Amino acid sequence: MSPLEKNLSCREIAPLLVFYVCKEVSEDERELIEAHLAKCQACAGQLVEEKEFQSALEAMPQPADKLDAAGILLSQCRSELEEVLDDLSAPPLQEHWRPFGWLRRWMALRPAWSAALLILVGAVTGIQILPRLQRNPSDTGQAMNVHAPQTFNADQYPNMVISGLDVSPSQGSDSPNVQVEFKAQQPMVLSGNVENGDMRRLLTYVLQNGERFDAGVRLDCLEALKAAARDLQVRAALLNAARKDENPAVRMKAVEALRNQAGEEEVRKMLLEALERDNNPGVRVEAVNVLVGSLDEETPVAEPEGPEAAPAPEADRASGPEDPSFDRVVRVLQQLQHSDPSPYVRLRSAAALRQIGPREVH
Repeated sequence: MSPLEKNLSCREIAPLLVFYVCKEVSEDERELIEAHLAKCQACAGQLVEEKEFQSALEAMPQPADKLDAAGILLSQCRSELEEVLDDLSAPPLQEHWRPFGWLRRWMALRPAWSAALLILVGAVTGIQILPRLQRNPSDTGQAMNVHAPQTFNADQYPNMVISGLDVSPSQGSDSPNVQVEFKAQQPMVLSGNVENGDMRRLLTYVLQNGERFDAGVRLDCLEALKAAARDLQVRAALLNAARKDENPAVRMKAVEALRNQAGEEEVRKMLLEALERDNNPGVRVEAVNVLVGSLDEETPVAEPEGPEAAPAPEADRASGPEDPSFDRVVRVLQQLQHSDPSPYVRLRSAAALRQIGPREVH
């Protein structure tokens, strides 16, 4: 009769009730526990208490459910525990065969001959064998460095992992040089200028799929693409980053990168959206700076044609070209001046209104 087939006492059953409630007992143990509970009121009462305690624990909020919602960590811990238990229960391995054991014994008994033999083997290896291994059959006696161009196709974009991106100035060009390091089974480095179409498409892909890449990589992409903002594809990527990137520093950098294109309708629309909707005060301040800068560039100043010509009135000099978006710019700045939650944004909006001068809002 096995130990589980005999009648167990309350002292033996009590420690098993916790595992019984958690369904962590075997089928034989479950049958013995249930048979004992049918006859013992004390253990049955303790079982009720264990169930109530377990229900109370399950009703409490568990931070582990948020940290390990899929149970991956728990499964990994259980797997590692089982492996350790298996290793402990396995008998130790004994070495039955030791290669070159006779050679080791011979060398241990004859140290002088062993030293001479090792010196001889080393000399033969260095003089005869290594030069033959290093010799190239096609060697003509002249050294040649071959740099094979590395390519990265658009089909590889969805699976690429960027480990580093370096931006450096380019001599004789406004477009910087970019070096992209990819993390893969065989590490790869792609170098080129932003004026190159393949490099430009790669950088714009990173901005348009920003959730897949590190914020530092996205900032470096913005720094590299700033000089190519006139390109429609690049401009679309910058606008996307300014509107949708989850990192405020990236959005601010995207707004700053579009400074020279602020006169374009789509760019000005994005700036107004940032002023009205972006929840980061730094992004709103940068949008104010870019907007005011674009309005100042559009504002013509009348110059007198001769020494006796009267200067134009201040209001006429301040009035810019008729722009359908100008009224909205002024209204948004006035709204920020009075109701923005950030004191700095309110002050900067007031300063911007003074900077663009008195204008008639239709």
